[in-house]
Amino acid sequence: MALSSAFYTALSGLDINAQNMDVIGNNIANVNTTAYKSTRAVFTEMFARSLSFGSQPSTDSGGTNPTQVGLGTRFDGIQKNLTNGSIQTTGLATNLALEGNGMFVVEQNNQRFFTRSGAFTLNQDNQLVDLSGGYVQGYGVDESFNIVPSALVDLTIPLGTLTIAKETRNVNFSGNLNASGPLSTGGAVHETRAFFTTDTLTVGTEEDGTTDLTVAGNDLYIDNGAGGSFLAIEGGTDTVITLAGVEKSGKDLGAHTFGFSTQTADALGVDEVGTTLSDFVTFLDKVLGLDSTSVNGHDLGGSIAINAAGQIVITGNEGTVQDLTIETADLVAVQQTDDGDADVAISQPFVMTKTGSADGESVRTSFVVYDSLGTPLTAELSFVLQDVTPGSGTTWEWIAESVDNDDVDQALGVGLVTFDQNGNFVDATNQSFSLTRDNGAVTPLTVNMNFSSDNDAIFALSDTLSSLAAVSQDGSPIGTLDEFSIGEDGIINGSFTNGLVRVLGQVALSTFSNPQGLLDEGNGRYVPGPNSGDAIIAAPGQFGSARIFAGALELSNVDLASEFVNLINASTGFSANSRVVTTTDQMIQELLSLVR
Repeated sequence: MALSSAFYTALSGLDINAQNMDVIGNNIANVNTTAYKSTRAVFTEMFARSLSFGSQPSTDSGGTNPTQVGLGTRFDGIQKNLTNGSIQTTGLATNLALEGNGMFVVEQNNQRFFTRSGAFTLNQDNQLVDLSGGYVQGYGVDESFNIVPSALVDLTIPLGTLTIAKETRNVNFSGNLNASGPLSTGGAVHETRAFFTTDTLTVGTEEDGTTDLTVAGNDLYIDNGAGGSFLAIEGGTDTVITLAGVEKSGKDLGAHTFGFSTQTADALGVDEVGTTLSDFVTFLDKVLGLDSTSVNGHDLGGSIAINAAGQIVITGNEGTVQDLTIETADLVAVQQTDDGDADVAISQPFVMTKTGSADGESVRTSFVVYDSLGTPLTAELSFVLQDVTPGSGTTWEWIAESVDNDDVDQALGVGLVTFDQNGNFVDATNQSFSLTRDNGAVTPLTVNMNFSSDNDAIFALSDTLSSLAAVSQDGSPIGTLDEFSIGEDGIINGSFTNGLVRVLGQVALSTFSNPQGLLDEGNGRYVPGPNSGDAIIAAPGQFGSARIFAGALELSNVDLASEFVNLINASTGFSANSRVVTTTDQMIQELLSLVR
């Protein structure tokens, strides 16, 4: 019956507009929900009742169209509006917004979810989590802070707990070496009073001819010039000599100790041990930073030897900045007794006389480098003018030294540097030095020196004085992570208190071939559905994924004005269908009254 069909058709209209109200109401309710995507109900007509299928044209008729009456409407589905919402700045570094396709990946209770909401925060373990406690997923880094894109991990930003240091690998220098300065001719010269060993002293005979003294083995005798009085460092008796207060052009070289002993240096508590005068001379050569290395025929001149008169002759390195000052009081000797008695101090074991001073144009600079544990070490670099070639430029020798070298030898390296007739750097035979480390750091610490770069360089031009400075180096002491930032590519960069910046990880994003097929799990989370396709996980910007804005959130894309229009349409549609129901009911009642 036609009236009953109209009745049920109107009922379908009532039902479908009521469902539309649910969709519209949900959109309006989520108008301020972070990254919410509005939805739209889609309706379609039901199968129509065909009263006539129509007819084809003929010679007697032009043909007729089909006659069909619709049977109402039905719910066809819901479509999500996946366009981007506007981005609002929050100022929180952990808040992330997406512009483009893709979703963040979070994991909780061994289940993986996908979301557009980037309202993240750090938990007590400095892990990046969403407000529901899900761990934000991304790529971690290896020990060298390189991203490892092979597997997803829980992202961690260890503020206040992660500490790092960086060893110095490169130092850049700048300055000018006075090309018109005087050439160097020699270093400072110091002589001790005469020394004698059993090889040069008549056994059992003193200087005055008496035979009070018996010597044996590697005994060492010091002539104090007192007419037959000798001070002995006897074989079998430990004697410790301390060198302290020696200066090199005003700079203290620190304290060093040597032991005449057959014990080890650690057992005796000294820097080095030996049993002969030659051992002691070698020790002095190291702690004074002397270097006689010949580079392309050029010699720094530093040396130490025992002359025919039994004197130790110390010749320092060339250049005024290498001028040595060694005084008698700088060397102290203490003889340890075997019978438990008090140690015996040897008065003025080395009487020093300075017979020459260092000369030659030179310059020195101090700078700090760091080992792999972040330990600061002071090093010094000196340049000494060695040669002037008319029309071709100048040649300088450099020597690097450090009192912080864990080897006794303070000289770290030498080399030749040449400059052309315009004062520009040409070449260097060596541009690195090494320090020995015994504190558990990487050893040796090898440092490369850059004498000419795009921004910094050493020149050799005429001036009144030479100048030299270490303007930059790439090492750092220990530092703690105190700030971080997240870039458009999802890379998390951490800033440390020592000025270093390191990559801490990278936020990962997921895309789907059909994001409309995702299943809504609530809390802004989605899981793959039967028709969504598998998640394609990659770094931001890859495979068409979005870029990230840190310190911001994506807002809801609900258009409130449009929703109010839809609300009016749904309400009007519902009211109109209700009129159809009431009118149909009245018509049926009138028809029934005719029967009665």
